[in-house]
Amino acid sequence: MKKIVALLLALVMVVALCACGPKTEQGPGPVSNPGTEASQPGGEQPSQNPGGEGGSSELAGTYDITIWAPDNAVELTKKQVADFNSSNEFGITFNATVEPVSEADAASNVVTDVSAAGDLFFFAQDQLSVIVKAGSLTKLGQGAAATVKELNAEGAVLAATSGSDLYAYPLTADNGYFMYYDKSVVKEEHIDSLEDILADCKAAGKLFAMENNSSAWYLASWFFGTGCHSTWEFDEKGNPIALDDDFNSDNGVIAAKGMLQLLNSGVHLDGSEGGSHVSSFANGAAVVLSGTWDYTAALEILGDNLGAADLPSFTVDGQTYHMGSYNGCKLLGLKPQEDAVKGAALNQLALYLTGEQCQKERFAELAWGPSNLVAQSDPAVLENPAQAALAAQSPYSVPQGTIPNAWWDVAKVIADDVKAAGDDDAAIKAALEKYETSAQGCVTAPAE
Repeated sequence: MKKIVALLLALVMVVALCACGPKTEQGPGPVSNPGTEASQPGGEQPSQNPGGEGGSSELAGTYDITIWAPDNAVELTKKQVADFNSSNEFGITFNATVEPVSEADAASNVVTDVSAAGDLFFFAQDQLSVIVKAGSLTKLGQGAAATVKELNAEGAVLAATSGSDLYAYPLTADNGYFMYYDKSVVKEEHIDSLEDILADCKAAGKLFAMENNSSAWYLASWFFGTGCHSTWEFDEKGNPIALDDDFNSDNGVIAAKGMLQLLNSGVHLDGSEGGSHVSSFANGAAVVLSGTWDYTAALEILGDNLGAADLPSFTVDGQTYHMGSYNGCKLLGLKPQEDAVKGAALNQLALYLTGEQCQKERFAELAWGPSNLVAQSDPAVLENPAQAALAAQSPYSVPQGTIPNAWWDVAKVIADDVKAAGDDDAAIKAALEKYETSAQGCVTAPAE
């Protein structure tokens, strides 16, 4: 009996000593309402045990997940998840099924059935408002948001933002455009002047390929070049509630006159007339406006004659304006999770997949331009002709925030209306007034 009492007393002392020892911060556990802030990853995470061998965290465990990635990124994504499993400090292991779903299709698939969507999914930035509005994205917590803002280019952070909150992780900052050209046609000393380039094209019987009549994304170059802006404001549900846009202005008229120089040149090739991306080189083009995604294909067509540069300048009434552009990115989204611990673990994977090392790997294998600031300065990135041209255009580019789908159809009509107006200021102004009315019609009235 005395031995039993002694054992009990010893056990009580051990428990008491353990209770007085150091504690780790309490991490998130399962919650009854997964839509609350407590279930959002990226905020206060369970603290890791910094102890010696065998240290882990409250995130430690094995999780079955699905990732949607573009077809050409599937194998690399599998490899990067395996690298995370072997290197993370949290004791996390993911059994990941990586399925091929393009960035262009991600939004429609996610909002159709979020329960069947990938836990993590790649998507194009112009889909952000649609996915946020459908409640199919998890808002980043303060910790993850601070990390994303610190490590990535400003434009990429803006692209991942709806309202005042971050809803995604930047993967690239290469969704912009510049000028590919045939060096056997366009003289090197002419690449800064639209007028000189058009003269070279005419002399050689070649075309200048730019989507004006079929794409507002490219058409906006003229307006950004003269200092115009078009900025949207969204509510927390992703509804467009305000548009600050001055395309209908004196600067807008100047932009329209610059556009008319190309539209009326006799050498303009629009996308609706056979394509304005690099396949147009095979259809008689000497100049094509496109992006880094077309570099390999352009090189195969033109070989040593391929040149790449920022967009040219144009002159209206004696004053010169450098063509602007949009810059954008691909994003990585995390769908809402019922298990907050799994959500927090997925946050760690998302930060890893969008980090410096993984972005460098995607550039090396897929030619995706990094959004990570350190990766952007890597010599391999800076020496790539397409990336160098994109970087040269960057000072004249405008970060592409979230834009309602309806606006793209409204704005692309400007080119047809301006061409019909001709060289008549009043008619051009009327075309821009028509645009302004239609654009403001895309605004959703705030809920009362």
